[in-house]
Amino acid sequence: MTEKEKCAAGLLYNANYDEELIQERIACKDLCLEYNSLKNFDTERRNTLIKKIIGNTGENLCIEPNFWCDYGYNIEVGENFYANHNLVILDCAKVKFGENAFIGPNCSFYTAGHPLDAKQRNEGLEYAHPITIGDNVWLGGNVVVLPGVTIGNNTVIGAGSVVTKDIPENVVAVGNPCRVVKSITETD
Repeated sequence: MTEKEKCAAGLLYNANYDEELIQERIACKDLCLEYNSLKNFDTERRNTLIKKIIGNTGENLCIEPNFWCDYGYNIEVGENFYANHNLVILDCAKVKFGENAFIGPNCSFYTAGHPLDAKQRNEGLEYAHPITIGDNVWLGGNVVVLPGVTIGNNTVIGAGSVVTKDIPENVVAVGNPCRVVKSITETD
């Protein structure tokens, strides 16, 4: 089994010393660098390049520079996706955003995690678990979403939150660790 196959299976894999994964990250980061250096008025080139970076997108999306990801091909964004400045997606595993996702500035999505055992970490081993963000989700600025998390439809995550566990749909959740503070009702 290759390191890439181990990664896709959620197993420990070697990200630091596997030549295939290293080359894929270099290629992706070169594209991100190019994207981040484009002028704002060059919308046609920006749209073409972001669709080359990201594996699967809707037609209507906007990601403000700076944007960084590891591979790109593990990212899926639905229709009407907006991400403000400084989006980071470490997409060793799938990261899927539903329709009408609104991402504040300085948000990060980390699918990669590292063993607690120092020897394994020092060998370059890590694991990756997918992240799923539902439809109509709004994440405030400086939100961090950790490996394996699912955020349900119509949910709002408050600024500065660190999302360590699944968050259900139709709620407002905040904090570190992020927790539900209220349900969203029709009166909201």
